Amino acid sequence: MPGTPIRYRSPDEDSARWRGFPFRDGDIVISTRSKNGTTWMQMICALLVFGTPDLPAPLPELSPWLDWLVEPRDAVYARLAAQPHRRFVKTHTPLDGIPLDDRAHYVVVARHPLDMAVSLWHQSGNLDRERIAELTGQPAPQGPPAPRTPLVEALGRWVDREVDPREEMDSLQGVLWHLGDAWARRDRPNVLLVHYDDLVADLDGQMRALAGRFGIEVPAPRWPELVEAATFDRMRQRADRLVPDPAGVLKDRSAFFRRGRSGQGRELLDAATLARYRARTAALAPPDLLAWLHRDG
Repeated sequence: MPGTPIRYRSPDEDSARWRGFPFRDGDIVISTRSKNGTTWMQMICALLVFGTPDLPAPLPELSPWLDWLVEPRDAVYARLAAQPHRRFVKTHTPLDGIPLDDRAHYVVVARHPLDMAVSLWHQSGNLDRERIAELTGQPAPQGPPAPRTPLVEALGRWVDREVDPREEMDSLQGVLWHLGDAWARRDRPNVLLVHYDDLVADLDGQMRALAGRFGIEVPAPRWPELVEAATFDRMRQRADRLVPDPAGVLKDRSAFFRRGRSGQGRELLDAATLARYRARTAALAPPDLLAWLHRDG
């Protein structure tokens, strides 16, 4: 049927859980790829909604990952229904996989794909695979873990891999599929694209712009405190209440807030691999999106 959202599934998530979601006026949906600033945007939204760094509950409770199979769908729906405040919900599903409701705002955060891939490599090493298998009902890994592919080699393979973007959403194809869909909708009044590098460069300005788009008024004296609470250093200090790990799948929660420097992915690639990356992205996304996404190279 035309307009029916695409269904995205992985071993631990299923976008079908969005079907029938009862939206409310002002709902905020944060749609990102992995390691593109999801938790950062959730924290920014929390600070704007509550107007204070003293959140009433841990961030993953306030802003659940609706697609995640670890927590029963009905439990997530019930928790969101009980929230009296303005809701902000996390998803890694592209906008073509979730209902688009005129009452809601949709925020898509983008990052240079190579920087994202570097952060994803580091994040992969911090996951407790046995715990994830236990929570999702998958067979437990057998034997000792295989040696990890070195970062530079892994990054080259990530550039060259050919996959279905609807099945491998953290692949290069998947990233550009997600962003390309959002880019095509960017003129809709309730769709907003935010660049990770803009958050790094001007967190105060970006938070003020988001408040304006959401129609949230923040008293002028409160801004410095709210912006400081959204910095990486401050968020790392509060990792136990902010990291999206209610089920204990991370080996080290503080490592989740690794400060990924912009441009690091490009610096790791040799000239030939970087040329392949540029050729592949040119074939996967429109030039205006790539110019916005890549910024300086």
